[in-house]
Amino acid sequence: MQAQTPPPLRTPHWTVGDVTIHRIDEIPLPPETGPWLLPSATPDVTNQHPWLQPDFADPTGTLHLDSHTFALTVGTLRVLVDTGIGNGKTRANPAWHDLRTDYLQRLTDAGFPPDSVDLVVLTHLHTDHVGWNTREEAGTWLPTFPRARYVTSRAEREFWAGHAMDEPRQQMFRDSVHPIEDAGLLDLVDVPAQGAEVAHGLRLIPTPGHTPGHLAVQVSSNSQSALITGDLLHHPVQLPHPHIGSCVDIDPALAEATRSDLLASLADTETLLLGTHFPDPTSGRVVSDGDAYRLAPVPPQRATPSRRS
Repeated sequence: MQAQTPPPLRTPHWTVGDVTIHRIDEIPLPPETGPWLLPSATPDVTNQHPWLQPDFADPTGTLHLDSHTFALTVGTLRVLVDTGIGNGKTRANPAWHDLRTDYLQRLTDAGFPPDSVDLVVLTHLHTDHVGWNTREEAGTWLPTFPRARYVTSRAEREFWAGHAMDEPRQQMFRDSVHPIEDAGLLDLVDVPAQGAEVAHGLRLIPTPGHTPGHLAVQVSSNSQSALITGDLLHHPVQLPHPHIGSCVDIDPALAEATRSDLLASLADTETLLLGTHFPDPTSGRVVSDGDAYRLAPVPPQRATPSRRS
């Protein structure tokens, strides 16, 4: 019997050696997100960089931002990096409140039904990165990925354990973090300066500042590599302006130093940078641009059309 050819991949994805990294879309974030999240990225600053248009900003200087996650297979492990905002959750931010998206169907269509996921890497414990940790069933928040090991850095969890959280953040922990802890699924990892390998070709890189235990995720295969940013970088405008920080950075000075060091290490290399909040085309290579950097986009393969087209 002749072997059947598998159907072409429709989910936006990139190939890194033998690894395929899929972008699992959740929602585009509303235009007011940029001025709130990155207040120093004013239109005057953004419009200094024509390469940001039209994908990353519009002609008025308004930033485009997305919520999505990444799914990949390394060896036999099926991996999800971050879990987005989630559905049906009470949130103070109107853009995140009580969502009803088809995220899980998109994840399944990419070949990662929830019961098949082995490893969930949480770059940090912020609301828009842990939401699909759980889903509601009969009024109870249960782990969405019941077979998975959920991994984050020990420094991250210990920081929040000792932090005076406001009610919205406490609510997020109640519905999206405590249930996976109660189920015994959360695995805290010590991440030294050189990083920690959690699977062959999958390394957690400490990138503190946005939060104390923030992680980026490095994927390596056949001498090729990619780096998933988490919130180390929210938007490509931070490449030429690493001093532009997020309004919710815990340690702004450390976040800036971490961004600067990482960008210097990636500049003019073949490493693919995948932004957790970068809109389509989402990925690119860091290239020198005078005494600063810019992103040379690398569009996804067989990607679905842009939601803005």
